[in-house]
Amino acid sequence: MGSIAGGRWNCGVDATLEAIGGKWKPLILWHLQQAPERFSGLRRLIPQVTEKMLTQQLRELERDELVVRTVYAQVPPRVEYAMSELGRTLVPVLRAMCDWGDERIRRESPATASTRPATGRLRQ
Repeated sequence: MGSIAGGRWNCGVDATLEAIGGKWKPLILWHLQQAPERFSGLRRLIPQVTEKMLTQQLRELERDELVVRTVYAQVPPRVEYAMSELGRTLVPVLRAMCDWGDERIRRESPATASTRPATGRLRQ
């Protein structure tokens, strides 16, 4: 397999997964595409994520320049997270992931469960 950018990634999918891979980053980005959010807002939108993991994922997204963290000088301090320009280039990818997931949910819904053979694939 060839290498890209001096061997850091094997292919474009590898580079994409490094930036948005994992369980929480795509969800964080999905919510931030709508509007900037505070940490507490993201916790409400993604209640399954722990504070520690959300903090870690936001730091990584900020490090990779996909998210911008803005601290407002007020009391108490207010911090907002927003998608960066680079992060916005991922919106079509996130939408495609959402569409794929919606189709999977549709296929796996109880109404179609009886049409699934043992292999887990729908009959054509």
